[in-house]
Order: sequence, then C-alpha cells, then structure tokens
Amino acid sequence: MNRRHALLALALTLGTAQAALAADANTVYLQTKDGRITIELRPDLAPKHVKQIKTLVSQGFYNGLKFHRVIDGFMAQTGDPKGNGTGGSSLPNIPAEFTQAAQFRRGTVGMARSQDPNSANSQFFICLGDASFLNGQYTIVGNVTDGLDVLDKIKKAAPGAPGGAVQDPDKIVSMTLAEKAK
Repeated sequence: MNRRHALLALALTLGTAQAALAADANTVYLQTKDGRITIELRPDLAPKHVKQIKTLVSQGFYNGLKFHRVIDGFMAQTGDPKGNGTGGSSLPNIPAEFTQAAQFRRGTVGMARSQDPNSANSQFFICLGDASFLNGQYTIVGNVTDGLDVLDKIKKAAPGAPGGAVQDPDKIVSMTLAEKAK
C-alpha cells in the first residue's frame, strides 16, 4: 500500500470513528427488567428538549422511575418522580419544539406536557403504535432503534383504567448515555 492509500484509509477510519462518536452522543440506553431499549435522540428536531433529557440522564434522574401511564396500542409514559403524571425535574420547563419533519409512529419518543404547549420538563412517552393525531402538537425527541420487543413487554394499564394509570407499574432500571456507558 502506498502512502496515499494509507492516508486515505486512515482518513476513512477516522471519519467512521467520528461518526460513531457523534451517534453515541445522542444514543440513550433505557434498561428495563426485560431488557434494553435503545433510543436515538434527535437534536436536529428538538435541541432544547434533547439537551434537557441528556442532562437528566447524566444526573441519574430517570433511574427507578415508573412507567406510570401505559395504554396498549398507544404509548408508555415515564419520567415523573411522583409516579402519577404530575411531577417533573428541578430544571425549567422547555418551550415547544414542534415539527412537521417527523411523525409520531411506533417507536417515536415524544415529550409529555400539560395543556400548555410550553410545559414539557422531564416526562416522555414512547409510542407503542402510530399516533398521527399527535403530529404538530407534541415535541418529538427521538426514536427507538432497538428493543421494540422490550418496549412491548412493559406492563400496560388495565382496560378502562383512568388515564391509562398502571397498577404496580414497571420501572426504568437505569438510563445511560451510550458515550458514558463505554
């Protein structure tokens, strides 16, 4: 191999490594009792929300929190330290970052909020099925890239349970950034 080919090979290897590091910076591992869900965060769609989630993950905020609201065929919600859908973190709420560039489909991760579009804080949900009625009304922060089978195992609310509240809900065992997990 001549010097030019060696330099080209090195440049390609470094480019691949940089791309992998960039991907790792936006990859989150959500560990449940049934396995791992890998989430690719989307700072291109919601930079403020992604920054908040990454901060909370780095602080260990999500570890041990319940999937307090899980509606079969719709979504699994977590991120509330109170475990009832009314809590948040000590960080400020985030202004809405709605987009038309992506849609709520199975595996989409969105931020939960109150009726105020600018009230998202720490709670998020993962779509168990397509939910196009949420498009343009909730902030999309990422997508599940691996572990949909694990997502499907999260305990669901009983049919007719008010607000999709789950009795004795599953919990997040841990949530870590991929770049920190290495």
